Amino acid sequence: MLLGQRVTVIGGGIAGLAAALAAALRGAEVTLLEQAPGITEVGAGIQVSPNGWAVLKALGLAEDIAAKAPRSRAVRLRDFRRGAEVFSFPLTREDRPWHFVHRADLVDTLADAARAAGVRLRLGTRVETVAIDGDETSLTLADGTVETHGLTLAADGLSSPARTALNARSRPYFTGQVAWRATLPDDGSLPAEAHVFMGPGRHLVRYPLRQGRLVNIVAVEERDDWAAEGWHHTDDPANLARAFADFCPEVRDLLARVGTAHLWGLFRHPVAPVWTGGRLALLGDAAHPTLPFLAQGANMALEDAWVLVRCLAEDTDTAAALAAYAALRRPRCARIVQAAEDNATAYHLRPGPLRFAAHSALRLAARTAPHLVTARFEWVHGHDVTKS
Repeated sequence: MLLGQRVTVIGGGIAGLAAALAAALRGAEVTLLEQAPGITEVGAGIQVSPNGWAVLKALGLAEDIAAKAPRSRAVRLRDFRRGAEVFSFPLTREDRPWHFVHRADLVDTLADAARAAGVRLRLGTRVETVAIDGDETSLTLADGTVETHGLTLAADGLSSPARTALNARSRPYFTGQVAWRATLPDDGSLPAEAHVFMGPGRHLVRYPLRQGRLVNIVAVEERDDWAAEGWHHTDDPANLARAFADFCPEVRDLLARVGTAHLWGLFRHPVAPVWTGGRLALLGDAAHPTLPFLAQGANMALEDAWVLVRCLAEDTDTAAALAAYAALRRPRCARIVQAAEDNATAYHLRPGPLRFAAHSALRLAARTAPHLVTARFEWVHGHDVTKS
């Protein structure tokens, strides 16, 4: 039903590029508007879990990404002070591929595929405001130009003007946590595993990228002083090292090598109450910003893109298709966003009876029934939107 239909996508990140590619592969004439002068991404890693990988496979990109990001083998939870393992999640099921991917590699692959599928990329095009007028979507650009579009898919991120066209402005609140991101060269000796060092009010995640030539670091600290939102704010690496100075030597040695660190405040945004209106739909962070404690931001974006385009392709009534998309996606995404917030509490337990009991229970489960722990998130990772 998308054959020959004109579709406009706002935003050239993972959600926007995936939606543009999916629509083009179903025959739509797609134009993507991106505010930046080029399709680029920051140097950071993401975890593509089986639910996101299913979409990449359906889009025909799995082999290309796998060549740049070999399969991951495990996620290991470790104590901060001694580095002792508390629990490990094996990622070895053949039918559940899990990959640590450099964000730039994923974005480049999506962009190349979108161009090859005929998507027209309009770079340097910033959308300032969005308005709905019946079946038309009015976009006011940064230069004052007003354009009229039809079916519009808005993947325009945290500050989405499309979201405010459908919803009252929300007030995100500071969670009392900040996060650092850093990547640094490595010698390829790290195993293809994510290691989570859990400490009081802090945790650090480390995993390799690009066949181990890089190591990705995400470090989170609870504190009263807030930092600005967004990934592009730099911070003195000494501040990062100081915040984790009581962690085990393995972590301290790693942080001593960091040359550039980015810092941002973690804010809790509500999931948008309304996702669609007229011929406009939200997806990705524009609809459901999430905290980085379940590694599902990119995966939700990929799922959104597939489900949205599938609904549009299967129903000649655009309004009904958009309503079906929102009904399918909003409950799942809201549950994931809440689970991510809950995970922060589990990682940051302070010394005392609760931490001792929680870690003891995990160690016991690791010896007697590890499947019971891993099954806790089966509803996240085992979900395949390409088959439902």
